[in-house]
Amino acid sequence: MDDVTGADEMTIDELARVTGVTVRNLRAYQSRGLLPPPEVRARTGWYGREHRARIELVKELQAEGVKLDVVKRLFETTGGSTDQVLGFIRSLRELFGEQERTIVTAAELAERFASADPSLLRKAQKLGLLRQVGDDSYEEVLPRLTGAGEALVGLGIPLDRTLEVAAQLRRHAEGIARLYVQLFLDEVWKPFDDSGRPDDQWPRLHDTVGRLRSISGEALLAVVEQAVSERLDVTFGRDLARNVRTAHEKEPPAP
Repeated sequence: MDDVTGADEMTIDELARVTGVTVRNLRAYQSRGLLPPPEVRARTGWYGREHRARIELVKELQAEGVKLDVVKRLFETTGGSTDQVLGFIRSLRELFGEQERTIVTAAELAERFASADPSLLRKAQKLGLLRQVGDDSYEEVLPRLTGAGEALVGLGIPLDRTLEVAAQLRRHAEGIARLYVQLFLDEVWKPFDDSGRPDDQWPRLHDTVGRLRSISGEALLAVVEQAVSERLDVTFGRDLARNVRTAHEKEPPAP
C-alpha cells in the first residue's frame, strides 16, 4: 500500500485512508457543504492538503460535541477555503477553547462537594459540568466553574443552590458571548474579509482577537462588580429602612 500521508493529491479512497473517515462520510461532507469539491481530471476527483485540513478540523469540532450544521455555519462565516482561514479557526478555539479537563471519581466528587446525592450528580451532568466516561468516573468539562462551585459549598452554600447559580451563569454567558462575537464579526472580521483578506493582515487579526479576549474579560468583571455593588446597596438599604421603620412603629407613644 502506497504511503500518501504527505501527498498533495489524493483520490477519495486515499483521503479516507489518511483521515480515518469513510468514503461514505466524505461524500456526505461534500453534499452538506463541509468539504469543497475535488479537482476532476480524466474523470477522477483529486483532493489536496486543504481538503485533509478541513476534514481534520471537522473531526476535532465533532469530538468536542459541535454539530455538523454548526460546523457548516462556521465555515460559511469565515469562508473557510484556505489554510490561513482553517489555521485561524484553530487559533480561535485554542484562545477561547475549553479548559484542561480532569477525570474524577464519584467518591472524589462526593468528598469535594460534601454530597453523594445521585440526583445532584445527574443535574451536574445535565448542565454540562460533568461528563460520564466510565462506570464510576467523570470528566470535569469546566474545571474552573466546578472549582468555584466547590468554593461556594465550602462557604456553607448548599450544592443544589450552587448548581442553580451555575446554570444561570451559563445562560447569561451565552448572551454576553453573542454580543462579543457579533462585535468581532461586524467590526473586525467583515472589514478584513471585504478587503480581500490580505496576507500581511493575518497577524494583526490574530493579535486583535487576543486583545479582545483580554478586554472582554476586564469589561465583564467591571460590569459585574458594579452591578453587585449596586444590588447590595439597594438590598441592604431597603432592609435597613424597613428595620428602622418597624422599630419606629414599635416605639411607645410619647407621654
